[in-house]
Amino acid sequence: MLGSKAFEPNRDIDSPNRNIAPITSEINDSEKLLVGGCQLSELAKKYGTPLYVFDELSLRTACKTYISSLKKHYPGDYLPLYASKANSSLAICAIIASEGFGLDAVSEGELLTALKGGVKGENIVFHGNNKSRDELFFAYQNNVTIVLDNNHDIELLKNIASEGKPAKLMLRFTPGIECHTHEYIRTGHLDSKFGFDPDQVESVLQELKMYKWANLTGLHAHIGSQIFEVQPHVDLAGVMADTLKLARKIGHPIADLNLGGGLGIKYVQEDNPPSIDKWVEVISKAVVIACSERNLDLPRLMCEPGRSLVANSCLTIYKIGAKKIVPGIRTYLSVDGGMSDNPRPITYQSLYSSCLVDKPLDSNCEKVTIAGKHCESGDILLKDFSLPSCESGDFLAVFGTGAYNYSMSSNYNRIPRPATVIVGDGCVDLIQRRELPEDLLQLDVLPDRFITNN
Repeated sequence: MLGSKAFEPNRDIDSPNRNIAPITSEINDSEKLLVGGCQLSELAKKYGTPLYVFDELSLRTACKTYISSLKKHYPGDYLPLYASKANSSLAICAIIASEGFGLDAVSEGELLTALKGGVKGENIVFHGNNKSRDELFFAYQNNVTIVLDNNHDIELLKNIASEGKPAKLMLRFTPGIECHTHEYIRTGHLDSKFGFDPDQVESVLQELKMYKWANLTGLHAHIGSQIFEVQPHVDLAGVMADTLKLARKIGHPIADLNLGGGLGIKYVQEDNPPSIDKWVEVISKAVVIACSERNLDLPRLMCEPGRSLVANSCLTIYKIGAKKIVPGIRTYLSVDGGMSDNPRPITYQSLYSSCLVDKPLDSNCEKVTIAGKHCESGDILLKDFSLPSCESGDFLAVFGTGAYNYSMSSNYNRIPRPATVIVGDGCVDLIQRRELPEDLLQLDVLPDRFITNN
């Protein structure tokens, strides 16, 4: 259970990815949990539940730590990019842009959100293994760097880009590097849907050199996510430096080397991810050494943190409802959300930490299983979890829900998506309104012939 240990003053203020709770978490005189100077139970009463709560200081601190670490450890130019698939909203895009970040997007929706949120097109890269013509055209028109993932991208761009306005491109390839993480999020091995195979790279580089509309300025590779190891990124730097040397030899003005993201975070006490600074130090030194050994000028270093920026900056508040005791087996506590607002437990068997927001220090615990309200027996948020005695109507906080919760949420069982607020210095702002049941009908069309006059 997450108890008083999470709120000790010596928590890692400079690396939010190593904290379970947001860095502004504190207990007030009434022994109730506050984040950003706001009492969570009061937020729940005002905005309803489930409720995503973002801590602005945690997010900004993570951004600043990446920037300061790159400045300290990398002697060349750099540009960190927010992997917006983790959580895309106008407010988050505005914050990361104000902190000096660029952004990577994988759809026209993410591109539009980033642009409307204040991220400049020239600081955005556009990923995807099956981009549509419309998406590519939108990216091209907005001066976004397009990541070539396969020959399909090239064929579509032939009819979009022109010699008068060459498309700024980055080439993605699979480096063949394994890392120990969940099978579904390992994207760097050879059997992957992403990127060109290594044996295709030279021929693609030669082909692109023939096209005056193609301005290849960068290389990209990504080896996975929720990674606690650092050695795979050292290996990655060497592989990418070899490809950089080849591309420049062929005549491409490669200026950017994008090593992707993947730094893990602390979801439960047993997790021990590297700090942001350590991760940046490792990849920076690896690129410097790899380029030096090959007599290459240093490229602009890009990386794509997502989870390590937003996950621990956010928590979700639920209201506890029904209680079911299966004698000798398990006690179920049901909450008013579940797999529609957090699909990660049922999808990846992901683990989380939690506490009662008005009893965060209570150590008189019982073993319970926190169940979602959806019509699936696998809709379990926390299994066999220690929690103080509670009643229907109590509020529960689940930590580390800023990444891949809202962005992967759904309307399963026609349940509306939660609201999101951002807190700081005792102030709270709504950044995503709660969906209402009637919102779910806006895209439905009922043909006249189905309407009966009973």
